Amino acid sequence: MEDKSSMEEKNSINEKDSIEVKNSIEERNSAEDSMEEAVGLLEVYGLVCAFLAADAGCKAADVRLEIFDKNKPANAESLPVPLLVTVKFRGSVAAVEAAMEAGERKAKSVTGVVQRHIIPRPTGDTGKMLKISAFDKN
Repeated sequence: MEDKSSMEEKNSINEKDSIEVKNSIEERNSAEDSMEEAVGLLEVYGLVCAFLAADAGCKAADVRLEIFDKNKPANAESLPVPLLVTVKFRGSVAAVEAAMEAGERKAKSVTGVVQRHIIPRPTGDTGKMLKISAFDKN
């Protein structure tokens, strides 16, 4: 017959295993869901414009934002604003299209749009790249 401490230890191990399996399943489901989501990339002039475009897009459709990205091109001094910022919308294709339209309208009224693209079903590797941001760097 097992003693009480031995049984408690086994229960604790089973609980940990159960939690790890549950977390693994949730992570896999989350990754699969995000691969099924479209991504909209809206590159605009300046950070203020990016915030305004992101706000307009999120108010127009059921989307979420990925981290912004920035780029200071070699010809920065000749641009309306010397910093390019990419706003990244995620959601269904229809929602991303609506968010992109609203964001683009707002950006055009502020400093302008550099380019825009929608990827209906990005690959897993593309999804990973969406998490990279030059804002994290000096």
